[in-house]
Order: sequence, then structure tokens, then C-alpha cells
Amino acid sequence: MNVQKIRVLIVDDHPIVRLGIAAIVDAQTDMAMVGQAADGEQALRLFEQLHPDVTLMDLRLPGMGGVQTIRNLRLRHPEAKFLVLTTYEGDEDIFQALQAGAVGYLVKGMSHDLLLKGLRQVHEGRQYVPSEIAQRLQERNPQAVLSGREQQVLGYLAQGKSNRAIADLLGITEATVKRHVSVILQQLNVEDRTQAVLVALRRGLVHL
Repeated sequence: MNVQKIRVLIVDDHPIVRLGIAAIVDAQTDMAMVGQAADGEQALRLFEQLHPDVTLMDLRLPGMGGVQTIRNLRLRHPEAKFLVLTTYEGDEDIFQALQAGAVGYLVKGMSHDLLLKGLRQVHEGRQYVPSEIAQRLQERNPQAVLSGREQQVLGYLAQGKSNRAIADLLGITEATVKRHVSVILQQLNVEDRTQAVLVALRRGLVHL
């Protein structure tokens, strides 16, 4: 009796990581790696060619990030199933990935047993979010959401830009930048710009 194998597409920009995951997947009697992509654009092309059962998606990709890649694929293929495997473990990273359409989320460093369990559950149509990931997601305060402009300002703060430089980059006044910074500090419940950047990096609001 032939077992219908779970066909897995691996999306990660590190060749060694892809190779290791492929070896783990192919060692299972009920799974097979059908393709590997190094970035979002390649993932879009391979998905159209291969129509995998589950796409294992990193979030940190060159060019189009993992969240946007998931969004784009879900627009074309609402039935597509995604399991995120990434180094990002901030509550905002998790929230954005699940909002985009991922139904599972794992952090690199977790055991390969969790990876295999996640692939199987996602293939079955069930959400897979381990307790430590769920706990991190619960820490997110939905009332403390930054606007698009505030996120832009926060990103520039993380790059060490001054208020004057941010104003010039965004084409707004320095006073407006200061107001945005004030809102950011309040929403993140911090007292200064340095603390704001540290919290933003930990939560996944910005990435360097």
C-alpha cells in the first residue's frame, strides 16, 4: 500500500539550513521535500510549479520577506498551508505571520520532533503554535498598535537617525517627528529612544 506523502516546499535563504531540513523531511516515510527556494520571488515561482502540500517558510528573506510572500501566495491560493520556521520570536513577528495566513509557527532551535509534528498538523489543517510561542503572542497588547508613519519613524530610530534626519527623509517637520516619537514612547511604555529601540527589536516591530 502506497502512502501519499506530504509534499514540502522549503523556503530559507541559508543553503545549509535548507539541506538539513530537507534531510530531516526526506528521512520520514510520510514526507518528501519537493523544492527549495532561497527568497520570496523564487518561492512564488516554485509554488506555482509544484503546488506543495505545506510550505515551510522563513520570515527573514532577502527582498520580499516571508510575511509578504505568504500574503501573496494566499491571495492566489487561499488553500495554501504555511508553517513558519524562523529566528524571529517577537510577538509582533508571530502576530503578523499568523495574520498573513500561516497556521503554524516555530523558532529555529526547537527540536526537529516539533518541526515534524508541526508539518503533519498543518497538513491536516490544524493550527500548530507551541505553548512558548502562544505565550509570547499573548504578551502582545492590541491597544498599543503603531500607525504606519510611527513604524517608519521607529525604523529610523533603530538606525540611529536624528529627528532632523528623519524629518528630511520623510518630508515632514521636525516637530511632527517629535510628536511621533512621543507617541512611540507612550505606546511601547518606555522612557527614551534607546529603550524604544530595544523593545522594538525584542518584539519584532523592527529588524536590523
